[in-house]
Amino acid sequence: MHGAIMVMGVSGCGKSTVGAALAAALGGVFVDGDDYHPQTNVDHMAAGYPLTDDMRWPWLDELAVAVNVQRQRSVTVFACSALKKSYRDHLRTAIPDLKVAYLDAPYAVVAARLSQRQGHYMPASLLDNQFATLEVPQNATTTASIDQPVAQIVAALRVVV
Repeated sequence: MHGAIMVMGVSGCGKSTVGAALAAALGGVFVDGDDYHPQTNVDHMAAGYPLTDDMRWPWLDELAVAVNVQRQRSVTVFACSALKKSYRDHLRTAIPDLKVAYLDAPYAVVAARLSQRQGHYMPASLLDNQFATLEVPQNATTTASIDQPVAQIVAALRVVV
Protein backbone atom coordinates (compact mmCIF):
# COMPACT_ATOMS: atom_id res chain seq x y z
CA MET A 1 0.00 0.00 0.00
CA HIS A 2 1.26 3.46 -0.89
CA GLY A 3 -0.09 6.93 -0.24
CA ALA A 4 -0.08 9.69 2.32
CA ILE A 5 -2.30 10.44 5.29
CA MET A 6 -1.95 13.71 7.20
CA VAL A 7 -3.01 13.71 10.85
CA MET A 8 -3.84 17.33 11.63
CA GLY A 9 -5.06 19.52 14.47
CA VAL A 10 -3.93 21.97 17.10
CA SER A 11 -0.75 21.59 19.09
CA GLY A 12 -1.15 19.08 21.88
CA CYS A 13 -4.07 17.18 20.32
CA GLY A 14 -1.99 14.03 19.83
CA LYS A 15 -1.00 14.24 16.16
CA SER A 16 2.36 12.55 16.68
CA THR A 17 1.05 9.86 19.03
CA VAL A 18 -1.95 9.03 16.85
CA GLY A 19 0.05 9.36 13.63
CA ALA A 20 2.75 6.96 14.78
CA ALA A 21 0.14 4.46 16.00
CA LEU A 22 -1.83 4.73 12.74
CA ALA A 23 1.33 4.22 10.68
CA ALA A 24 2.16 1.10 12.71
CA ALA A 25 -1.39 -0.24 12.31
CA LEU A 26 -1.19 0.26 8.54
CA GLY A 27 2.33 -1.19 8.26
CA GLY A 28 3.59 2.17 7.09
CA VAL A 29 6.01 4.88 8.10
CA PHE A 30 5.44 7.91 10.34
CA VAL A 31 6.89 11.34 9.56
CA ASP A 32 6.65 14.09 12.18
CA GLY A 33 6.15 17.47 10.54
CA ASP A 34 7.80 19.18 13.51
CA ASP A 35 11.11 17.63 12.44
CA TYR A 36 11.09 19.71 9.24
CA HIS A 37 10.81 23.14 10.85
CA PRO A 38 13.94 25.23 10.36
CA GLN A 39 15.61 26.22 13.62
CA THR A 40 14.42 29.82 13.16
CA ASN A 41 10.80 28.61 13.30
CA VAL A 42 11.46 26.49 16.38
CA ASP A 43 13.18 29.41 18.13
CA HIS A 44 10.34 31.76 17.17
CA MET A 45 7.69 29.45 18.65
CA ALA A 46 9.81 28.64 21.71
CA ALA A 47 9.94 32.37 22.42
CA GLY A 48 6.13 32.38 22.50
CA TYR A 49 5.42 33.79 19.05
CA PRO A 50 3.15 32.16 16.47
CA LEU A 51 4.55 31.52 13.01
CA THR A 52 3.58 33.81 10.17
CA ASP A 53 2.41 32.46 6.82
CA ASP A 54 5.75 33.47 5.31
CA MET A 55 7.49 31.29 7.88
CA ARG A 56 5.19 28.34 7.20
CA TRP A 57 5.40 28.01 3.40
CA PRO A 58 9.05 26.84 3.23
CA TRP A 59 8.38 24.39 6.06
CA LEU A 60 5.32 22.96 4.29
CA ASP A 61 7.31 22.64 1.06
CA GLU A 62 10.13 20.79 2.84
CA LEU A 63 7.64 18.48 4.55
CA ALA A 64 5.85 17.74 1.26
CA VAL A 65 9.13 16.74 -0.39
CA ALA A 66 9.93 14.35 2.46
CA VAL A 67 6.45 12.81 2.40
CA ASN A 68 6.51 12.40 -1.39
CA VAL A 69 9.84 10.58 -1.25
CA GLN A 70 8.63 8.25 1.49
CA ARG A 71 5.16 7.60 0.04
CA GLN A 72 6.72 6.00 -3.03
CA ARG A 73 7.93 3.17 -0.77
CA SER A 74 5.02 2.70 1.62
CA VAL A 75 1.98 4.31 3.10
CA THR A 76 3.19 7.40 4.92
CA VAL A 77 1.35 8.94 7.84
CA PHE A 78 2.52 12.39 8.84
CA ALA A 79 1.66 14.86 11.58
CA CYS A 80 1.17 18.47 10.59
CA SER A 81 -0.96 21.13 12.25
CA ALA A 82 -2.24 22.48 8.88
CA LEU A 83 -4.62 24.73 10.78
CA LYS A 84 -5.68 26.87 7.81
CA LYS A 85 -7.45 25.68 4.70
CA SER A 86 -4.76 27.38 2.61
CA TYR A 87 -2.08 25.20 4.25
CA ARG A 88 -4.10 22.04 3.58
CA ASP A 89 -4.75 23.13 -0.01
CA HIS A 90 -1.02 23.75 -0.46
CA LEU A 91 -0.21 20.25 0.79
CA ARG A 92 -2.99 18.69 -1.32
CA THR A 93 -1.44 20.30 -4.39
CA ALA A 94 2.04 19.09 -3.45
CA ILE A 95 1.12 15.55 -2.31
CA PRO A 96 -1.02 13.53 -4.73
CA ASP A 97 -4.09 11.77 -3.28
CA LEU A 98 -3.49 13.16 0.20
CA LYS A 99 -5.93 11.92 2.82
CA VAL A 100 -6.65 14.15 5.81
CA ALA A 101 -7.44 12.84 9.30
CA TYR A 102 -8.60 15.68 11.55
CA LEU A 103 -8.25 15.28 15.31
CA ASP A 104 -11.13 17.16 16.87
CA ALA A 105 -9.83 18.45 20.16
CA PRO A 106 -11.80 20.22 22.90
CA TYR A 107 -9.91 23.24 24.25
CA ALA A 108 -10.00 22.06 27.89
CA VAL A 109 -8.57 18.63 27.00
CA VAL A 110 -5.70 20.15 25.00
CA ALA A 111 -4.97 22.77 27.65
CA ALA A 112 -4.70 20.02 30.28
CA ARG A 113 -2.36 18.01 28.07
CA LEU A 114 -0.13 20.99 27.30
CA SER A 115 0.18 21.83 30.99
CA GLN A 116 1.69 18.36 31.50
CA ARG A 117 3.88 18.26 28.36
CA GLN A 118 7.60 18.64 28.82
CA GLY A 119 10.48 18.97 26.38
CA HIS A 120 8.52 20.47 23.48
CA TYR A 121 9.28 23.88 22.04
CA MET A 122 5.63 24.85 21.58
CA PRO A 123 4.55 26.67 24.75
CA ALA A 124 1.03 26.36 26.15
CA SER A 125 0.78 30.16 25.82
CA LEU A 126 0.25 29.70 22.07
CA LEU A 127 -2.84 27.50 22.50
CA ASP A 128 -5.29 30.41 22.17
CA ASN A 129 -3.59 31.36 18.90
CA GLN A 130 -3.85 27.75 17.67
CA PHE A 131 -7.61 27.70 18.22
CA ALA A 132 -8.04 31.20 16.76
CA THR A 133 -6.14 30.15 13.63
CA LEU A 134 -7.88 26.78 13.22
CA GLU A 135 -10.19 26.57 10.23
CA VAL A 136 -11.98 23.28 10.89
CA PRO A 137 -11.65 21.20 7.73
CA GLN A 138 -14.92 20.72 5.88
CA ASN A 139 -13.45 18.17 3.50
CA ALA A 140 -11.36 15.95 5.77
CA THR A 141 -11.24 12.31 4.78
CA THR A 142 -12.08 11.44 8.38
CA THR A 143 -12.46 13.07 11.78
CA ALA A 144 -11.96 11.58 15.24
CA SER A 145 -12.44 13.10 18.66
CA ILE A 146 -9.41 12.94 20.94
CA ASP A 147 -11.47 12.29 24.06
CA GLN A 148 -11.02 8.53 23.71
CA PRO A 149 -8.09 6.11 23.96
CA VAL A 150 -5.48 6.21 21.16
CA ALA A 151 -6.36 2.66 20.09
CA GLN A 152 -9.98 3.70 19.50
CA ILE A 153 -8.92 6.79 17.54
CA VAL A 154 -6.62 4.68 15.37
CA ALA A 155 -9.33 2.06 14.81
CA ALA A 156 -11.77 4.76 13.72
CA LEU A 157 -9.25 6.40 11.39
CA ARG A 158 -8.01 3.11 9.99
CA VAL A 159 -11.49 2.10 8.83
CA VAL A 160 -11.82 5.24 6.74
CA VAL A 161 -8.33 5.69 5.34
